[in-house]
Amino acid sequence: MNPLEDAGRAARDGAESAERTAETVTEHPVFEGIARGGFVMSGLVHVLIGWFALRVALGGSGQDADQSGALRTVAAAPGGNVLLWIGGLAMLALTVWHLAEAYFGARWADDGRRRLTHVVKTLGKAGVYGALGVTALRFAAGGGSDSGQQTSELTAGLLGSAAGRGAVILIGLVVLAIGGYHVVKGAGRGFEDDLRPPGDQRISMVVIVTGVIGYIAKGVALIVVGILFGWAAIGSDPEKATGLDGAFQTVASLPAGAVLLVVVGIGVMLYGVYAVLRSRYAPL
Repeated sequence: MNPLEDAGRAARDGAESAERTAETVTEHPVFEGIARGGFVMSGLVHVLIGWFALRVALGGSGQDADQSGALRTVAAAPGGNVLLWIGGLAMLALTVWHLAEAYFGARWADDGRRRLTHVVKTLGKAGVYGALGVTALRFAAGGGSDSGQQTSELTAGLLGSAAGRGAVILIGLVVLAIGGYHVVKGAGRGFEDDLRPPGDQRISMVVIVTGVIGYIAKGVALIVVGILFGWAAIGSDPEKATGLDGAFQTVASLPAGAVLLVVVGIGVMLYGVYAVLRSRYAPL
């Protein structure tokens, strides 16, 4: 026998075995149940962010009106650290599930364009849930930091060169595109493709209403964040490149901005409700 052929056959057998194991694990009801908990944790974070936006609209501080503030609030609550450990691990399980979906979906796609679209979208979701899961676990372990401050510090380092300013503009354009995608997905009810519709018409209506308003509101907030990145690059001012907290404060400073921010805040909270409903009706 040819040793190279034997090695190749063993490698293929090992890869196929690993693939079957991954598929078995990600399709197991226990794993799916844990992964669905990731949607619940994401929903809780969005509800808190929306609540913080309402506080800013009413004249409160916007310092905690972002993901870090939401997780810090959870950590400070009785039993909050336990919830963060559970939620963080659940979101990591959801990340693994999305990675598996990207891999197996790419294999099953019947054309190259659909395969590429599926992989990009699914890996993007995996990145979002993975980052949120890791951040939640850091707060659960007593760490964590201000995401807005980190963003400003990172931007400050990039704005020192022409290439860095170009990178900041690119980041802003990417965030703008993501925000626009959310608005279009909400307005066009494209999120219904992510769900297994419930039989109860009242629940279906709640899913549709929270999905439409939630996606649009989150998209508007992300569009403002993207604009702030571009503004920071043009004016070479890293303090303008912040996260959602800075976006909410910017909206609040506009004419009739408080009213708009109330609408966005309620919408982001509804997105959180949609995420919790997705934990029940998403076809994992």
